[in-house]
Amino acid sequence: MQLRHKRDEGISLRTTHLLLVIGAVIMSGLMFYSTFHLSVSFRRLTEASEDQIELRKAARELMDASDYLTEKVQRFTVMGDMHFLNEYFTEAFETNRREEAIDRMTVGSGNTAALQNLQSAMQGSLELMNLEYYAMRLVIEAKGYTDYPELLRSIELSDEDQALPPDEKQRRAIELVHGDEYYKEKDNIRSNMEASLNELERMAYDTDDSTLRAFRDEMTVVRVIITIQIIGIFFMVWLTARLGIHPVLNAVDKIKEDSPIPEVGANEFRYLARTYNKMYEVYKSSLARLNFKASHDELTGAYNRSGYDLLLSSVDLSSTYMMLFDLDNFKNINDTYGHETGDKVLIKLVKVLKSNFRSDDYVCRIGGDEFVVFMVHTSENQQNLITSKIREINRELSESDDGLPPVTISVGIVHGTKVAGAENLFEKADEAMYKSKQSGKHTYTFGGSSISS
Repeated sequence: MQLRHKRDEGISLRTTHLLLVIGAVIMSGLMFYSTFHLSVSFRRLTEASEDQIELRKAARELMDASDYLTEKVQRFTVMGDMHFLNEYFTEAFETNRREEAIDRMTVGSGNTAALQNLQSAMQGSLELMNLEYYAMRLVIEAKGYTDYPELLRSIELSDEDQALPPDEKQRRAIELVHGDEYYKEKDNIRSNMEASLNELERMAYDTDDSTLRAFRDEMTVVRVIITIQIIGIFFMVWLTARLGIHPVLNAVDKIKEDSPIPEVGANEFRYLARTYNKMYEVYKSSLARLNFKASHDELTGAYNRSGYDLLLSSVDLSSTYMMLFDLDNFKNINDTYGHETGDKVLIKLVKVLKSNFRSDDYVCRIGGDEFVVFMVHTSENQQNLITSKIREINRELSESDDGLPPVTISVGIVHGTKVAGAENLFEKADEAMYKSKQSGKHTYTFGGSSISS
């Protein structure tokens, strides 16, 4: 009889968890062993390749930077826009991609021939800049610019070029950076670049045969270990699905169908299912007693006192804030503007409260101008969030665009963990709200501290 009872209870998740932990430790050890040794071999294969990729990238950066400078100086000579001149000097003296490429090659290459070819390309690029400076100075003279880099002030034009009219100076500048001599120098730079890249490509394909053999041996070991792991993982997945996942998914479907949860799966889950089913029965019983007219205020649509009482008896105090709201000087509004306007103010207050709290939270009207908000599923450390909500509520109530007089609220706020039971929750919130009134209204109070909103 006792054996049958144990079978009905199901396997304990604690036992299952212990077995899974032991299996995970064993498989993790195997995985660590395999991946460590595999990573050593793989690192040997990849480091050289990565270094070569970086070096080739650095080498191409020099050519890209040189082409970038060419583009900017050509655009400047054609269009005369100082924007292109500024971009040219930014690249040449601030971004410094060419110099950075040489530095990276010097540190990481190990290939003297590749470095020499790259340095030759750099030297050609620097020499070409003298021609570019001269062309830029011609355009500056042609356009009459006065604000330009100091380096170009030292460039002196020949007497022949200096005597040219502005249009001829610009045409002369265009010829200098678009002519055959200029592109001949560019071809020399590109040839040195290609020679450097060819040297780097040769280094990239010099693979160490012994490293490859070691890598293949490690791969064989890894395959064996992975096979063992796959078998273990399938077993764990099957066990987890049978004891936990399938019962949970089935429970979710039943909850969506608004039905009780089947009591299957692990022992602990069965306990949760039984507890939920009891709560489900209480919920259905309570829902049958609570309909809209019986639980809601006709004017504002908020929960009425009956709804409030039911909510107070069912909320989880450990995760609930009660906020007691009171309209400041509401009697004066009724006396000054009439009860119809007063009713509209109450309707507006409920609308503002609902817009600033979640749909899961409950807004209740428990008196003429007294309202309670149950902020559920909330930890105690949400004071900053509640403060911002109250300030926003007061801001919206102070607006009179809708033709209603501006109003303010005083609030008392208490978390359920601060009271001994549900019967003390309203008492503490009322005390906090009273402190807010004493502090000058338009105020909220947490646990005895008063803050103006």
